[in-house]
Amino acid sequence: MEKAQKDHSLSVIGYQAVFWTALFFFGLAQAYSHNGDESLKEIILYNLCHLLFEIVTANMIYYFLVRHFFDRKRYVLFIINTLIAVYLFSVLNRIFIVYAAEPFFSSEPQDSLGAIITDLNYLLTHYAFPIITISFIFICFMHILRYKNEKQDRIRLQKEKAELELKVLKSSLNPHFLFNTLNNIYSLSLNHPEDTPESIAGLADIFDYVIYKGPQKLIRITDEMAVIERYMELEKLRYGSNFHIEKAVNVSTENMIPPLLYLSLVENAFKHGGNAKGGLNISLELHADEMESVLRVQNSCFGERHDTEAGIGLKNIEEQLKLYYQNNFQLNIREDPKYFSVEMITPAKL
Repeated sequence: MEKAQKDHSLSVIGYQAVFWTALFFFGLAQAYSHNGDESLKEIILYNLCHLLFEIVTANMIYYFLVRHFFDRKRYVLFIINTLIAVYLFSVLNRIFIVYAAEPFFSSEPQDSLGAIITDLNYLLTHYAFPIITISFIFICFMHILRYKNEKQDRIRLQKEKAELELKVLKSSLNPHFLFNTLNNIYSLSLNHPEDTPESIAGLADIFDYVIYKGPQKLIRITDEMAVIERYMELEKLRYGSNFHIEKAVNVSTENMIPPLLYLSLVENAFKHGGNAKGGLNISLELHADEMESVLRVQNSCFGERHDTEAGIGLKNIEEQLKLYYQNNFQLNIREDPKYFSVEMITPAKL
């Protein structure tokens, strides 16, 4: 937030420096073309005096009157206060030129304060009208800059919100996945204690992936598939000969995906695919090319499933897909009495 405010302040300062510098040289060229008989020093001094009060007036109108009256729809007060401000700064500008600037290069009699204040026609044509015109242009461009900054702020806040939601989802998904894996190892240690050391080593690899790869925004598909292979090895120890899997992997392009996306689908299939006798049939198909990545996971299904049985992982996956890809993805879920399948299609690039 502080960095964004600092960037906005720097952009405003930069814009104003360019705007007022360009305006000064434009006014200087215009004045020199119309008053060629005056010295360049005199023209520069006059323009600097006018520019000083134009800068003060324009900024005062924008940052005070526009913000306090116009933005709050108090239009009558805005008009009244703007006219008063323009008149006062026109008078001050004229006084400054007559009593501070002209003595350096002119010996003409100075106008009295009364004459300066009451000569409305001269104030209007030589001071008020230029101030109003330049202030209007300045305020228009400042509104454009303000709109641009507000739009950037909205985009930044939406991005931060999406990143926060992803962190919340991952903080829910990671413990959920690790808890299920630990549960499986506990079950394995009771039924096949001789395989426990190997399962713990496999779990360590998965822990390493979840801890170090999980927080990343995107990872390579091959990295995700490598940890899926490790996970399936753990499950083989658990199911033994009752575990049957068919795999078809065709990765022609190293596409990027959010971490744990595919792993969670596979874990969900193992969790809900076994039958009462301990059997499990899983089919895994992956195709990745330069256009899209397609993962299909199908597991055996026994008995009636309930919505809650889809698990936290499947719900979180859908939410992650929405945050990463908006509506540019497909998540197709099919179910029949024997099989439950999930198809995920994501673009090759975000």
